[in-house]
Amino acid sequence: MSFSVTEPSARTKWLAAVLVVGYALITIAPLLWIIATGFKSPADSIAYPPKVVFEPTLEGYVNLFTDRTRATQDMLDAAGEPKTWYERIVRAQGTVINGPSRYGERFLNSVIIGFGSTALCMILGTAAAYAFSRFRVPLKDDLLFFILSTRMMPPIAVAIPIFLMFRNLGLNDTHLGMILLYTAVNLSLSVWLLKGFIDEIPVEYEEAALIDGYTRFQAFTKVVLPQAATGIASTAIFCLIFAWNEYAFAVLLTSGTAQTAPPFIPTIIGVGGKDWPAVAAGATIFLVPVMVFTILLRKHLLRGITFGAVRK
Repeated sequence: MSFSVTEPSARTKWLAAVLVVGYALITIAPLLWIIATGFKSPADSIAYPPKVVFEPTLEGYVNLFTDRTRATQDMLDAAGEPKTWYERIVRAQGTVINGPSRYGERFLNSVIIGFGSTALCMILGTAAAYAFSRFRVPLKDDLLFFILSTRMMPPIAVAIPIFLMFRNLGLNDTHLGMILLYTAVNLSLSVWLLKGFIDEIPVEYEEAALIDGYTRFQAFTKVVLPQAATGIASTAIFCLIFAWNEYAFAVLLTSGTAQTAPPFIPTIIGVGGKDWPAVAAGATIFLVPVMVFTILLRKHLLRGITFGAVRK
């Protein structure tokens, strides 16, 4: 009976498949529960035992995007018949709509700060990684370790100094301040990851371009950057995930103008208390941009993780 030392057996393949599927189900179960809670009524969301089968409703999403006030029956009669489907949902709760909620503003702040800091981090990180990879930088190893050490500090350890510094510079509760802060925090990760990708690109490509008359900058933009696109894409995903989900700095340094969605979602309060369907709906919508961004770059992410793993 012959067998291969590289080809797994059928039993091994089945075992691996069962483990992968089981891990996927365990991982995705909380996400599916959050999505389902967004379509429950407030009573169903806190029912015990938890309801798996329920009558879906858009009440949570309506409550998420509207600001409501409890009204008396006379006020409801004076307001007349509801004209839209979401007004009918609100009237059924005995409330009237005052206007839109602030969730849209907070979500837009997350988009501006998250993608803005990621773009800036990629620009600065790629330039720094290229310099460390291609040039003789004095004390290179010490500088790289110092850059990495900034990632080791817990955010709460530097929260107060950063708060005082931002207050003196007028950067509290501003988009620019949060973009600069998240860029500074993510820069160490981007430099280290991108340096590894650029180290794998043969320097002979650039030397050939320089011989053909390219400048150093042209060789960088036309030779190195296309080759490093996979690494840049995968690094951008990790930086965006941190900036998108960051909570501690957002709570301490923002309150209104630049507040992002993570510190806002837990504060969503319904007419009768905590509105869990609205919280779940806000969390579900908040997942979409990062999920779409990751799906669009998934091929680059998989290639980036294994880049340089196999050498000839």
